[in-house]
Amino acid sequence: MGVFSFVHELKTHVSPKRLFKALITDPHEVLPKVSPTIKSVETVQGDGGVGSIKKTNFSDDSPLKTLKNRVDFIDTVNYVSKFTLIEGDALDDKVEKICYELKFEDSKDGGCVLKIKSDYHTKGDVVLKEEDIKAGQDHALGLYKACAEYLVAHPHFRLIVSD
Repeated sequence: MGVFSFVHELKTHVSPKRLFKALITDPHEVLPKVSPTIKSVETVQGDGGVGSIKKTNFSDDSPLKTLKNRVDFIDTVNYVSKFTLIEGDALDDKVEKICYELKFEDSKDGGCVLKIKSDYHTKGDVVLKEEDIKAGQDHALGLYKACAEYLVAHPHFRLIVSD
């Protein structure tokens, strides 16, 4: 098994706290509103905290049908989350799992910089190249960007956890 790591950054006009809540603690409230391909996000095991399994269900016209992520770490003070894609259409015969770390850092202008690290754990001695996984990463970055844009356009949208 090999591990291939990729790092991305996304600058937004949303506070770290608000974007963290939208993407990490309350994705079931926001993601179906920002992406026409996401039908729902549900916690299928646990209470939403560490060890929980969250399932994303996609629309019939999406190439993806479901994804399951395990929550590995949540720091609601420093806005850091780690989770692992453990099951779903994004995993194929080359990839066993994908581990993500998201850090939401204050950009000092009211927004934040979302730092994303992805570790692709391959099966056997498969070697991945960045272009092999570009579509998946572009999809995730597009979703994060759409979420930030939605929150900017809807400043009064309240997430479950109070602001």
